[in-house]
Amino acid sequence: MARPKKLTGGDREGLLQSGFGSMVLEGAGGVATSPVWSKVAQAQAGQNERILVIVELSGGNDGLNTVVPYANDAYYNARPNLGICPDKLLKIDDHFGFQKTMTGFERLYKDGLMGVVHGVGYDQPSFSHFSSMAYWQTGAPNSGEAYGWLGRMADAIDPLGHTTNFLANIDDSQSLAVRAMNHVPLVFNDPDNFTRHVFHEQRDALAVIDARDNGSANSAQDFLFDIAASANHSEHLVRDAWTSYTTPIDYGLVPFGLERVAALIAADFPTKVYYVPYRNNAYDTHVYQGDLHSRLWSYTSDHISAFVRDMERLGRADDVVVMVFSEFGRRVAENTSLGTDHGTAGPAFIIGKSVAGGQYGTAPSLTDLDEGNLKFTTDYRRIYSTLIEGWMGHRQTSDILRNDFQPLPIFGRAA
Repeated sequence: MARPKKLTGGDREGLLQSGFGSMVLEGAGGVATSPVWSKVAQAQAGQNERILVIVELSGGNDGLNTVVPYANDAYYNARPNLGICPDKLLKIDDHFGFQKTMTGFERLYKDGLMGVVHGVGYDQPSFSHFSSMAYWQTGAPNSGEAYGWLGRMADAIDPLGHTTNFLANIDDSQSLAVRAMNHVPLVFNDPDNFTRHVFHEQRDALAVIDARDNGSANSAQDFLFDIAASANHSEHLVRDAWTSYTTPIDYGLVPFGLERVAALIAADFPTKVYYVPYRNNAYDTHVYQGDLHSRLWSYTSDHISAFVRDMERLGRADDVVVMVFSEFGRRVAENTSLGTDHGTAGPAFIIGKSVAGGQYGTAPSLTDLDEGNLKFTTDYRRIYSTLIEGWMGHRQTSDILRNDFQPLPIFGRAA
């Protein structure tokens, strides 16, 4: 298919600002597509083979019951019921341990494939799921930023869109994190049902659009027609990749999307960034947290660990890094419903063969609190700076993050 004509003047910018840059075509799973990808175009753009996978744990994960500070008496004083005893933990050193269900994470950590970043948060925190997640997704708290940090990164690394489908979002609808000016992300959930949903009367018209050539005098119209036509093509690409993909790796009881990422990587999709949420506010554990949180981490840990093993099997382990985060942590003290309420800082995880495993940042004090909440010790944009510069190789991080944030020394072996 011919490459889409570049829009002149403000036509393209106007369309993108009007929402076409996040076009989602209705279906059983949402879909947004960019024009069909090309290995030749990637080579011409001089881009490397590195892939970044972001895993979002929606709901506000309780970091203190994830990376448990079992050597700190203040933890047990604040959580007489929810505090996890040392003999029920998977200890990773003399101070911290994982939940007993996190065997996948324990293995990744002990194999040197995981960096645990302590005390991740931001100044003037919001306790709203919606607002805090928007701050994480844009990388710009309290700013009203219209584009996501991953979208801005894509625009900075590839401003002319040489790598089509640079961004992919495994979800029913597009995340703000991947909203970009010059890239239209691929958005889908179920590959088997990845199709445009149209009325019967519209099918003939869409078939004509899909088959047409570029060349009209209306560049804005050509741009929209190209997106519609490539949607049809991308449906087949994704379904074919999923149908042909087989793996002996068990992705766990609740595979929430990384197996679909693996299928596209195995099919040599040119996508550089995948965004995969664990959805439905699952980690919002206000009531009877103990067993629920333990199960959630069993599913999450097994799934992520399986994906890393699958990348090794595919020969792509050197090319893929996973970052795991949640929009905020929980309060230090347990509540009267045997759960935890919305808090501030928590741990994040950077995982991959190229990661210098270990612990980064300073664990927040459990006694020097801000109205019962942890004081963050690592600005989350330091993690973004680490990934943008240290992994994706783009040096001008301030152009993306609107300020300078010191990267963490986590890619020492990747340099």
